[in-house]
Amino acid sequence: MSTRSHPGRFPQPQTPRPGDAPTSRRLVLAAGAGAALALAAPAGCGLFDDEPEPLPEPDPLQPILDQALALAVAHERAAATEPSLAARLAPLARDHRAHAAELARLIGTVPGSAAPGASAGPVAQTPAELRRAEQAAARTATAAARTAQPDRAGLVGSIAACRAAHAEALR
Repeated sequence: MSTRSHPGRFPQPQTPRPGDAPTSRRLVLAAGAGAALALAAPAGCGLFDDEPEPLPEPDPLQPILDQALALAVAHERAAATEPSLAARLAPLARDHRAHAAELARLIGTVPGSAAPGASAGPVAQTPAELRRAEQAAARTATAAARTAQPDRAGLVGSIAACRAAHAEALR
């Protein structure tokens, strides 16, 4: 509402015109606050985020687990192809399965769910190929033991030593 001033008199309120709605300061402030909330709420809740959730980093022991599974498979396949080697290779395969189970427990995964990756290499069939695979896996585990967290280094070091012993047993 506007006021008209007459000289020497107090201002007189002007009568509202048809179609004019009375606006108060409270109404304007409430409308502004409501608009600000309406605009800020969707932006803050993540509805309009286009970026996907980042994937967790792979565990540094995953390659050791993959190699353990690959070595177990390699020993089992070699024993199946050459039955005369079965008695010699079965304990080595069991060791690798036990290593895989313990690594999977430590990492927080299921041992069978970790498929051997590219770092595991091709599946060896002869004792000489198995020996080379054990030597390569022992080097990988030794390097991992040097950089592993203290609570993991003992296990990885034991796995490296076991792999080195397997390589010697395959001479």
